This record gives sequence, structure tokens and C-alpha cells, in this order.
Amino acid sequence: MASAFRLPAHGTRSPAPHSGPGAPPGQRGRPGTPAGPAADSAQAFSLRLFGAGLASAELMTCFLGLELGLYEALRRTGPATAARVAEESGLDARMVREWLEQQSCAGVLTVDAPGAPPEARRFTLPPAHAEALLDADSPNWIAPLVVMPIGGMAAVLPQLVEAYRNRRGLPYAAYGEALRGGQAGLNRGVFEHHLPGWIGRHLPDIDARLRVPGGSIADVACGSGLSTLALARMFPDAEVHGLDLDEASIRDAEANLAATDPAEGLRERVRFRAGDAGEAGRTGEAGHTLVCVFDALHDMSAPVDVLRACRRLMAPGGAVLLMEPSVGERFTPVAPDSERFHYAVSVLHCLPVGMSRTPSAATGTVMRPDTVRAYAAEAGLDTSVIDVGHPFHRLYRLSARPG
Repeated sequence: MASAFRLPAHGTRSPAPHSGPGAPPGQRGRPGTPAGPAADSAQAFSLRLFGAGLASAELMTCFLGLELGLYEALRRTGPATAARVAEESGLDARMVREWLEQQSCAGVLTVDAPGAPPEARRFTLPPAHAEALLDADSPNWIAPLVVMPIGGMAAVLPQLVEAYRNRRGLPYAAYGEALRGGQAGLNRGVFEHHLPGWIGRHLPDIDARLRVPGGSIADVACGSGLSTLALARMFPDAEVHGLDLDEASIRDAEANLAATDPAEGLRERVRFRAGDAGEAGRTGEAGHTLVCVFDALHDMSAPVDVLRACRRLMAPGGAVLLMEPSVGERFTPVAPDSERFHYAVSVLHCLPVGMSRTPSAATGTVMRPDTVRAYAAEAGLDTSVIDVGHPFHRLYRLSARPG
């Protein structure tokens, strides 16, 4: 599971530089950083974890703001008192005031006349913050990253503890709706804003074949179907078939299809079904010009079986297109923040999901290029690695080996 957002260079407030374990990798141990606790001291590590704990708690308050409609209420009202926001959102004024003050201290909201009586203070959601929190079409939309770890991953922590203790995985369905929605939202911007250009530039032969009648696409592990719908919009002459093992995800996908504008004509060209990707292509489903697996192969218990199925689904001269996390060629503890994110998601979600069925390849989110090459070779596919210049995503084009 990867994400579509860009890592901000600075937050709303810039903390003083530090050189402890919590410093950015490029600053760790750098001469000339301000004096403070020794980088390897217990105090420095405690300070680092305090910062992480603070960030986690503030993320939870942002989750409340999204789930309770408080950010939406503030965007509708403009500068408003706690009583006005409470009225707009149907909540208790005292509880809303506490949240508003906390959000102001966190730098999410601004407040007029902070020295005024509490009831008179007016709070504002800045337009840039409203865009990041509320505008799903913006490339800066960050709300899914709030919903997914807090509503999805944190909610299953007791089950995850037991899964680790019992040396077993945790099925995808256990993570629930918040995880499904958050994961879909994180990649939505990539599918809508980046994928068309990536296919056009890096798979021009496939792009050309899909722009004439008769082409078809298989979207394996389609999730809630956002990638499937994006592919159908890219190629208006192609049929697109979405497949996913998770029945709840397929229901989400069908609901998303039903919500499309009839004028787009997607309902006539897009189909979804629930099923095991590893078994695909055994019942006359072959002949697809393009077979896609987006941000999912690393979650699968049997990735080689799935790639073999993709090979069966592919038409002669077609291609399998993988989108996977853009991680380093090899492990290093001084990793960029994007790889730290992938590792955390792997521990909390992707590896347990991949190990929920046996036997399992136990891949995890940090699937490095050599691992992809090895899986593809075992499935009878050649691999071309495509660096699209994205901080979180890398593409792989897989082609059938002769014979």
C-alpha cells in the first residue's frame, strides 16, 4: 500500500532543528546542529518519541474533525465562534470549543483575538488547509492518510497484537471500511492525475492499441474500483474488468460505478467481480491488451501465482503493468521518509494481510526491484523497471517470455 500525496517540506510551524534520532536522515549526526541532548542519549530518544506521540494524538483529533464534519462546517461558516460551529455541525458547544482551541494550538486553524472571552473567539479554517483536508480532487488531498491509520489500522491493534503473538496474519477484511476508503483515497490522485501520462509515455504501444475498438483491460486487485474507472476514462473504446478477492471492496466498486454520470458510458464497458486473482484466466477470460496490478502484489500471499494468472489473462503482445512502492534497491537504516512510511504500513497492514493465507511469500510493502524480477521470472515474465519520478510509486512492465 502506497500513497499519492507529496511529503511537505515544512509544516505550518517549523520546529527548531535537532540532531537526535528523530532528526531527518540528512541531519543525523551532522556537525553544526544546535546543541542539545546527545544523539544517542535516552533523553534524545524520549524527546523523539514524545514528538511522535504528539503527532499521533493530533492526527486523531484531525480524524474527529473529518468524521464529525467539523472541517466542513468551518468551511461553510467562515470565521465562527464555537457556538456557531456547534450549531452548524449539530454538536455540543463546549466540546467543539475544546476541539477548536486544540486545532488552533496545532496550527490547523487560526483564531481571531485569542485574548477575547472563550465564547467570543472566532476560528477559521485557512483555504489551503481546507483544500488538503476536504478537496478529493486536489493533488494535495491528505485526508485519506488521516482516516486510514487512525480509523483502519489503530482500530485493529488488539487483533494485530494477537496475530503477531500467534504467528499468523490478519485478513484484509478485518481492517474494515476506514482502511478500504483510506487506501482508495491515497491512490486516487495517482490514478486520475498521473496514470494516463505514465501509460502514454512509458507504454506507447499499449496506449495506441487501447485507443481503437476491441481492446480490453483487466484490473487485478481493483479494490474499490477507482483505478478501474480511471482506466475506462483513459480509454473510451476499451472494456475494463475489475477483479478483487474482497467482496466488500467489490461492493464499493459497484457503488462507485453506479454513481458515475450515465453520459460517460462507463456502465456499459466496466464490469466487476469477486474472485481469487491467482485463479484468473482459467475460464476463458484471456485476451486483455493490458493487465494491471496496482499497489497490491506485495499484499498477496501467492504473488507468483497471481503473476502467472496475469500472464494467462494477457493477449499476445500485451503487457502486465505493476505499480508498487518506490523503495531502494537494498535495505538501509538511513531511509527516506517515504520508505519509513512504507515500512510502518507494512508492519501494521501489508505483511499481516499477506500472511493471512498459507502458504505465503510474506513479501510486505517494501518489495524491492530484485524481488519483483524474481517473482516475474518464476511466472515466465520479463521485467522492465520504469522510474516515473514519483516519491512513492514505481512502475514495472512485464512481458511474456517466448515459449
